[in-house]
Amino acid sequence: MSTENNAPVVSNFIRNIIDEDLASGKHASIVTRFPPEPNGYLHVGHAKSICLNFGLAEDYQGKCNLRMDDTNPEKESDEYVQSIKDSVSWLGFKWDGEVRYASDYFQPLYDYAVELIKAGKAFVCDLNAEEMRAYRGSLTEPGKNSPYRDRSVEENLDLFTRMKNGEFPDGSKTLRLKIDMSSGNVNMRDPVIYRIRRAHHHRTGDTWCIYPMYDYTHCISDAIENITHSLCTLEFEDHRPLYDWVLDNISIGCHPRQYEFSRLELLYALTSKRKLQALVNDGLVTGWDDPRMPTIEGMRRRGFSPAGIRLFSQRIGVSKGENIIDMSVLEGAVRETLEAEAPRVMAVLDPIKVTLTNFEEGVTASRSAPFHPHHPEFGEREVPISREIYIERDDFAEVPPPKWQRLTAGGEVRLRYSYVIKCDEVIKDADGKVVELKCSIDHDTLGKNPEGRKVKGVIHWLSCEHAIEADVRLYDRLFTEPRPDAVRGEDGEYVDFRQFLNPHSLQTVTAYVEDVVLKAAPETRYQFERLGYFVTDRYEHQPGVKAVFNRTVGLKDSWAK
Repeated sequence: MSTENNAPVVSNFIRNIIDEDLASGKHASIVTRFPPEPNGYLHVGHAKSICLNFGLAEDYQGKCNLRMDDTNPEKESDEYVQSIKDSVSWLGFKWDGEVRYASDYFQPLYDYAVELIKAGKAFVCDLNAEEMRAYRGSLTEPGKNSPYRDRSVEENLDLFTRMKNGEFPDGSKTLRLKIDMSSGNVNMRDPVIYRIRRAHHHRTGDTWCIYPMYDYTHCISDAIENITHSLCTLEFEDHRPLYDWVLDNISIGCHPRQYEFSRLELLYALTSKRKLQALVNDGLVTGWDDPRMPTIEGMRRRGFSPAGIRLFSQRIGVSKGENIIDMSVLEGAVRETLEAEAPRVMAVLDPIKVTLTNFEEGVTASRSAPFHPHHPEFGEREVPISREIYIERDDFAEVPPPKWQRLTAGGEVRLRYSYVIKCDEVIKDADGKVVELKCSIDHDTLGKNPEGRKVKGVIHWLSCEHAIEADVRLYDRLFTEPRPDAVRGEDGEYVDFRQFLNPHSLQTVTAYVEDVVLKAAPETRYQFERLGYFVTDRYEHQPGVKAVFNRTVGLKDSWAK
């Protein structure tokens, strides 16, 4: 896939196959596709597939199609279609031509089914779902032929036409392929390729009351689009013989090849749409775009950059082996890209007021500071100072631990981009909580070291007069268990994954930030110095009116052992 941060292209078995196919002349160029079902929001596992398919097309100057696999009308909607398009575009990829839909091919899919019936390779079956399961057999026992398997071609054509015309109730009949009920691969045991389902389709409306199944639709859609390399995850490996069988038994000019790679398992997250839907339905998150969700919409709102997600996808690689990845790898890739692209400002999340007792108007000076130490093109801003400032509560200790280099009673510290100050007095409330510090400025230390002593500590701060209030949401991992849906209880049964929700995955605080951020557009990423990376919320931040930030990731891995 396309490289980020000047990282070298890492070869993998799919690239090796493509290289061989191009070198041998089997293909003059490559065509890949990303074919999600529009029944939910895309997640980090889809991001890996997007980066793989679109990245390969970019690297080999080929094409990549975006195709909606919309054959299950009850669960699909235009909302999900739009979200998928937005997610692919946001990640920085462009699909070839218009968005394609499996429903574009409903008529040719039907025609190929008729062709299979005429060839004696498909039949209409009256078994219901329970009976079909009984006839199918098991992994160790062969199945039995349906009693309807030997219907004549004429009868099957008549019944299939009547299925299409709506003459039979839902679920009463199916169209099945006639392959081998004794096959060791259960997918080849006369699989269903059409079912009757009266459901309104988001694109075709009520035109069809029969819908094709995924395995049948997928391979033919690939062939219609002249896909050269059909890439999917390993759970479809056992479906490949059926993919090939269908294409071998219809009169279609293209036969793509399917290749499987291991799916991503991201620790401390879930990538099951059903389980993510449960979190949304139960109100345990605010929606599919909750910044704690592993959806692309959620990661975007959290402040993850497209470059960070692409770098992550590149680093985890493509193979057939297990792809179990710790959350820290994703966070590390995001952190690395934000390090270079995010301007720096100062913010105080848990403030203590500091009064600078010898502050003198016209004498105590402010300084300008760069937005990024390595990017002068980002510009500078003034960092004003006033008699009262805020510092972080964590930066003061009345009884400091060993090797403490921040502020303490009687101690000195440098204010970032400003003076050295000394704490002369600690003021507490009736409960003994520190509420104010009275400090004095060494006016000879602006831009230079103090004479005759060393002051090692540097802390961030803000002028009370100039800082603005901001709502800041401190997001953390959603689960406390690495594999929340794979924990078994004493009875051997899986424990409900909801038991492992992190109660501290969201804390909301009223913080203070440099006023320069108030005018920032939504989705502007910053580094809050010494605190981490934050982003103006995509929806609730109001430029010039109200600042709302989401914490993207800390400056270092706080979960490291």
